[in-house]
This record gives sequence, structure tokens and C-alpha cells, in this order.
Amino acid sequence: MSESVISVQNLTKDYGMKRGVFDISLDIKKGEVFGYLGTNGSGKTTTIRHMMGFLKPDSGEVTVNGLNPWNHAPEVMKSVSYIPGEIAFPDVKTGTDFFKVQAEFLGVKDFTYMNYLIDKLGLDPSANLKRMSKGMKQKTAIVAALMGDKEILIMDEPTTGLDPLMRETFLELVREEKQKGRTIFMSSHIFEEIEDVCDRVAIIGNGKIESVLSLSELRHGTKRNYRIVFGNPPSAKKFAERIPEATLSGNEARLSILASETDRLFKALQNLEVVSVDENHENLEQYFMNIYQEEKRE
Repeated sequence: MSESVISVQNLTKDYGMKRGVFDISLDIKKGEVFGYLGTNGSGKTTTIRHMMGFLKPDSGEVTVNGLNPWNHAPEVMKSVSYIPGEIAFPDVKTGTDFFKVQAEFLGVKDFTYMNYLIDKLGLDPSANLKRMSKGMKQKTAIVAALMGDKEILIMDEPTTGLDPLMRETFLELVREEKQKGRTIFMSSHIFEEIEDVCDRVAIIGNGKIESVLSLSELRHGTKRNYRIVFGNPPSAKKFAERIPEATLSGNEARLSILASETDRLFKALQNLEVVSVDENHENLEQYFMNIYQEEKRE
């Protein structure tokens, strides 16, 4: 995965009042699923709108397959499927009517894959488009985007309105698209779905990139989290004296250390009354919260 498909270099779009994106750089490789994680208003949609050519940067540059989307939108759209964060359908009566319009726009002649998507998502396309629930509208937008079977998928909060079971079905579709070699850029504020399907993730806060990390490295990283329960208060207090960075709450201690430091941990537990020791790796949510807590401290 060495070839860059989407490149964002020093992108700035300043709306004033500290809103927008500021000097952000991202590099999305061919065939990877790239997650974009942040709170509401952090700059995710603004970044995506530049990728789609909807916005012109104040400074910096975005390219998709080497083309500037603002200057070459028609050429860029030939290889990009898009699920917007805010869905607005044309003035047609049913989902079926909308898919006909979309198929004509995309040049789709074979409806095999479209019908597969409809069946997979449990969508009734004959329903009145304006009267659909939020979840049904989201399914319709997903089918409309994916039916083009294009090489690049750009998705802004694609699971909004989907129930947990349907969210998992959508993630199955993302995995299938990855197997085809598609390049996928997906924004979200849901940790589990990013961690489940993405190869890498960028965390954005207040319009600035806080971190870009490999989820494989996070899953198999060197950091360990421990939860230790002691049989009595003196044991817990003694442990906290031996390892000052541990957080103590009653008879329970929590600690994050490097794997290379586990010998120090277990030496500190000697001659103490220990009820249980639970170990787990740092997950994406913990990593995210650590970043934001550090930002608040600064």
C-alpha cells in the first residue's frame, strides 16, 4: 500500500471563531481503509468537502488520484463514491425512482450489485422517499453510493441512523469493498466501528490533526493496562507507595505500563494480599481520551 490515492497537504479553511481546519496533512494509501475520528464540529466534514471539491481551501492542497477536486471535479467523481453526512434527495417519489436517476447519472447498466446491496441492507425501495425513517434514508444513501462500484469510497458518518445490527451489516460491506481493493475514507465518532474495519485512523480535534496511528500497532502495542484488586486497604496502600503512578480507588488500583515493565509490577505485588489482576491492551477509545485529556491539561 505505497501509492497515495488521497493526499491532503497543509489544508486550511478558516471560518473564524476557531472553526474550520488548520494546516492538516493526511496521506491515504491505495487499498486501505482510513478512519477519521473526532467529536462533532471537530472538522471532519470540512475535510471531506474539500476532498469532494465542494470547498476551495484558504491554503494548502487536496488531491484525489493526483487531481485537484476543486479544479477537476468531474474527472475526480468518475472514480469516487460518496455518502454525505447530510442527506438531501432529489424531488422523486420512491427509492426506486431515485435509484433509476442515480443509475443514469453513474452510467450503471447492470443492476446485480445494486440489488445485492438492497437485499443485504433489508431496504424496501418502493417506499415513499420523503416518508422514510432516518435509518431507511441512510440505507438508501448507502446503496446509491456503492452501486457505482467505484475505486474510492468517501463516507461522512455513514452509519448515522442505523441500528446496531444494521451497523454491523454495513461494516460487512466495508470489509467486502476492502477485499476488492477499494480505497476507503470513513469519518465517524464511533470508536468500535473505526477500530473494527480500519487500517489506520487520524484523530482530529478543534480543526487540527492530533494523531495518526496504525490500528494494528495499537492492538499489538507495547502498552498494557492493569486492574488490580487487593484483599485489604493496607495492601492497596503499600502497592501505591511502591508504584506511585498507579491510581488507587479503595482496594482497587489501575495502572498503564510498558510490557517491558511487568517485572517491576509483579515485584511490587510481592507479599501483598491480591484478589485479582486483569490485563488488557489500550483500545482506541482509551487512546482518544488520553489525547483529549492531555490537550485539556495543556
